[in-house]
Amino acid sequence: MKTYSAKPADVEKKWVLIDAKGLVVGRLASIIAMRLRGKHKPSFTPHVDCGDNVIVINADKVVLTGRKREQKVYYHHTGYPGGIKERTAKFILEGRFPERVVEKAVERMLPRGPLGRKQLGNLRVYGGSQHPHEAQQPEALDVAALNSKNVRSA
Repeated sequence: MKTYSAKPADVEKKWVLIDAKGLVVGRLASIIAMRLRGKHKPSFTPHVDCGDNVIVINADKVVLTGRKREQKVYYHHTGYPGGIKERTAKFILEGRFPERVVEKAVERMLPRGPLGRKQLGNLRVYGGSQHPHEAQQPEALDVAALNSKNVRSA
C-alpha cells in the first residue's frame, strides 16, 4: 500500500463564505487557516496548496474576548531607526481597514514561506456584508454552529 500524495492538478478547490458577525477572532482565524491549508480534506498533502478559497464578510463586526480590544497591540516598523509603531485592536477595528485584524490573525496561523503566502492569497476579507464573488457560488459555512464558544455578543 502506498501513501497518497495529491498533485496540484488533482486538487479540487471550493469557494466558502463565512459571516464573521459576532464571532471570536482567534477561533474564526483557526478555522479559516485550516480551510486555506486543506487540512479538512482526506487528501491533504503538506507541500501542495489543496485548500479552499475563503471569503469572509462582516469582518468589522468580529469580537475579541476579555480586554483584548483595548489591550492587544499590533506593531509594525517603518524601516527607519527607532521607527517602531503600534496600534491597538480597537484603533484598527474602528479605522479605515477593520478587516486587517482578521487577515493578520489568519496570516500568523499559516506557515511562513512561499506556500503559506500562496495559501493566504486564497483569502478574501471584506468589512461589510457585500462581496464581488457571487459568480463563484460560494457555499456558506456556519462557524457559529460548530461550537458555542465561537460566538460572543459584543
